[in-house]
Amino acid sequence: MVFNLLLYISLAIFTFGLIYKISTWFSRSIGISSKEIPTSQRVSAAVKGIASVIFSAKIVTLIKVFFLDVLLQHRIIKEDFLRWLMHMLIYSGFMLLLLMHALDEIVTAKLFSEYYSTINPYFFLRDLFGLMVIVGVGIAIYRRFILKVPRLRTNAMDHYAIIILAVILVSGVVLEGAKITSYSEYQGMVEDYADLEEESEIEALESYWVQNLDVVSPNVKGPFDEEVLEMGQDLHDASCVDCHSPNQWAFNGYMAAKILKPISLALDGVGGSTILYYLHFLACFIGLAYLPFSKMFHIFSTPVSLLANAIMDKETSDPANIATRQVMELDACMHCGTCSLRCSAAAAFDALGNEYILPAEKMTFLKTLASGKALSQKQLQAIQEGVYLCTNCDRCTVVCPAGINLRDLWFNVREGLVQRGIPEPLVLSPFSFYRGLNRENISTEDYAGPLADANRAVAGKFEQVMDQSTPISFKGREIVELNQLPSAGTFSYCFGCQTCTTVCPVVNEYENPLETLGLLPHQIMNCLGLGLVEMASGPKMLWDCVTCYQCQEHCPQTVQVTDLLFLLKNLAVKNAEKIADQLSVDTEDV
Repeated sequence: MVFNLLLYISLAIFTFGLIYKISTWFSRSIGISSKEIPTSQRVSAAVKGIASVIFSAKIVTLIKVFFLDVLLQHRIIKEDFLRWLMHMLIYSGFMLLLLMHALDEIVTAKLFSEYYSTINPYFFLRDLFGLMVIVGVGIAIYRRFILKVPRLRTNAMDHYAIIILAVILVSGVVLEGAKITSYSEYQGMVEDYADLEEESEIEALESYWVQNLDVVSPNVKGPFDEEVLEMGQDLHDASCVDCHSPNQWAFNGYMAAKILKPISLALDGVGGSTILYYLHFLACFIGLAYLPFSKMFHIFSTPVSLLANAIMDKETSDPANIATRQVMELDACMHCGTCSLRCSAAAAFDALGNEYILPAEKMTFLKTLASGKALSQKQLQAIQEGVYLCTNCDRCTVVCPAGINLRDLWFNVREGLVQRGIPEPLVLSPFSFYRGLNRENISTEDYAGPLADANRAVAGKFEQVMDQSTPISFKGREIVELNQLPSAGTFSYCFGCQTCTTVCPVVNEYENPLETLGLLPHQIMNCLGLGLVEMASGPKMLWDCVTCYQCQEHCPQTVQVTDLLFLLKNLAVKNAEKIADQLSVDTEDV
């Protein structure tokens, strides 16, 4: 009665957790895509989207993805057979144990009228499913702690998943072994199912169970007389065989019973079976209740992610559904590390030590970010740097076994982060090239804001350099230095065709680029050709250049446009440093 109550409480918590987690997909926001979409609109869009898919040709795609990617986990086997085997064993074994064993009164007993836990095929299947999970957990431990897969980092949630599964499975196997050898368990079965009155019958049946079913009795010891064993077998066939299959079929428990035999009487004396029973079922109830709030929730959310991403795309799907999907994808991430292993920006992690450069670690942190928890500026700067260092190569998306559209997620999240007002100097680097390509998805004000913040942060004591209205005053020596640098003199080849300006992604971001940037690339080349180095050093274009080399690659005269802008910027900073140092000396003299 108590355990039935605990089971229903666990199921209630599990159901509440499931509903709560699904509700967060519609209520939480991440990045910029969902900040103006209310929950009601997102729920409505999801219902319409589901209905439209069911009654369209896309249902065929869903069925295909369900069998190939959800059930057979085709994405994983393409990457790593050992990891595929681990997932298949844990996922299949866990789900089958949950349905057939943990929820046997609710599921199995309703489906099979003659169900009883100690008869075949249920006796054998329970141990088979348990062995599948045990082997899967063993492979997981081997991969994480012995094989040490590169960039596969283990966090608290990973430890929890391994520990809770290990406790449930090990306690279950040991419990089964203890019950096989327990004399008190045997006595309870005899009282319930065997109507024996004569001492000779009681002794014969007990002898048979000690000899053949591994019970350890304080009363009878082998070897036994053949006639006694024959009588015991007849009594067993008449009273027990219909509700108890041979122990060997429960091979996990049978092996545990062999190990526990030497201590079985002592264990039975302190109520070992009862203690293990409580431990096993409490672990199951706790695991079931906590499942929606743990990493293990991905056994539900990952299939949803695979199905959703198979039929959705940024161009045709409702923005409300895109916003919902991206929040859901955070729960779908299983922290497997496949994306980190393929990440083209991982070299930056080796150099900088910021773990949020690795995609799998970013996903873990983004869950915290989406939940609205307070984060320190240091944490925000770390994740902002990690997200912005993404090269948009899309390798992570291609290999993600959960089907998460990581490239779109990174862009959405990093745009939301830079809008928080924390200056990100990488906005002024080539890493902004992809941001420029997606200019149509960002308002003019939102696009310019982070650039201005980064400009101010980078300028620091070089405010003169960043001010487009204040060209740096060069002396003749700096002009000579500019002309003597390798390839610098190529500006003299420019004939003003404006190709560099036409292909420049920075120029293309503004309706009136000349007003915003001061001078355009071809005009800067013209200034250099006329010897107007000071004028060429002043425009904002120098500092907004993302070094994408589009201008240089397309120039018909092979003018080193990007390199020249870079040289001008360096010379300007160099002169600004001298000015700042001189001002500092003058101030000290005063």
